[in-house]
Amino acid sequence: MIRARYEELFRDFIARELHRSGFYDLIAGGIVLTGGSSRMPGVIPLAEEIFQVPVRLGLPHDVQGITDVAKNPVYATAVGLLMFGRDQRPHDRLEFEQTGVKQVLGRMKSWFQGNF
Repeated sequence: MIRARYEELFRDFIARELHRSGFYDLIAGGIVLTGGSSRMPGVIPLAEEIFQVPVRLGLPHDVQGITDVAKNPVYATAVGLLMFGRDQRPHDRLEFEQTGVKQVLGRMKSWFQGNF
């Protein structure tokens, strides 16, 4: 039953949206899955079968001091967005590094726990 939902997600939603947007031909280099559901056993081989491109698990990188975040795909997107935002505002980079990713992630975690 779970496999059927993943197939539906990959074929009916993601592949369709990639075709609609014109990006389908640009994924020849592969797909990176992130988030908690990417850790489900068999998801990566299923995605490779459906999309016919290499698929890998995305993990946060260049994160120091928070090993549970650094080795967990659940946080890959959030960490990537934080790093992207930091890099878009280079004049604020020192301030961001002084406050630390750990503090920002801690505030995000508190917000999610309080709202969900």
